[in-house]
Amino acid sequence: MEEITDTLKYEKELTNAGYKYICGADEAGRGPLAGPVYAAAVILDPNNPIEGLNDSKKLTEKKRDKLFDEIVAKSLSWAIACVDEKEIDEINILEASMLAMKKAIESLNIKADYALIDGNKTPDLSIDCEAVVKGDALCQSISAASILAKVARDRYMVKLGEEYPIYNFKKHKGYPTKDHYIAILKNGISPCHRKSFLKNLDEKRKKYADEL
Repeated sequence: MEEITDTLKYEKELTNAGYKYICGADEAGRGPLAGPVYAAAVILDPNNPIEGLNDSKKLTEKKRDKLFDEIVAKSLSWAIACVDEKEIDEINILEASMLAMKKAIESLNIKADYALIDGNKTPDLSIDCEAVVKGDALCQSISAASILAKVARDRYMVKLGEEYPIYNFKKHKGYPTKDHYIAILKNGISPCHRKSFLKNLDEKRKKYADEL
């Protein structure tokens, strides 16, 4: 069977069904030990195509940065939102991710009438929507949102790294790397860490004992 490679298939079908403003939404930063979870929503302009859109994780940093500027310049509407680490600890990361996407979609300056959401769950929205598994690779508007969310979060974490240099956020962006765990074990938990993600520190202390 021939693989479907039309990454505008979802948008075209919805346009044919009568929807006018179709946004894609995605999040970035569900897995890190520190910092907010970010989300973005994008309504692409069908008359102003953007070449090279793909899942942000499959692109180089240089390519993501270039596409970020192009998405901002060419889209009909875009928005970025986040939910901070304190609220993540209060409501859990899944709910925080859904909230960040809801905030991004509701912040669009052109109101979307349909939302395509990456993954298998949708936020509580007042418009029609559907979840698209692996949507960041299959659907251009979700790909665009994934790039905006990823780049915005990475840039935030680099700035946060200037405030908390001992954790080296610039290198790992808050993700659970060995170096990050060792920095936490040596220096303690900062205000920007997600405490609900750090309940395994005793286990990590044993694992990295020789390097502490």
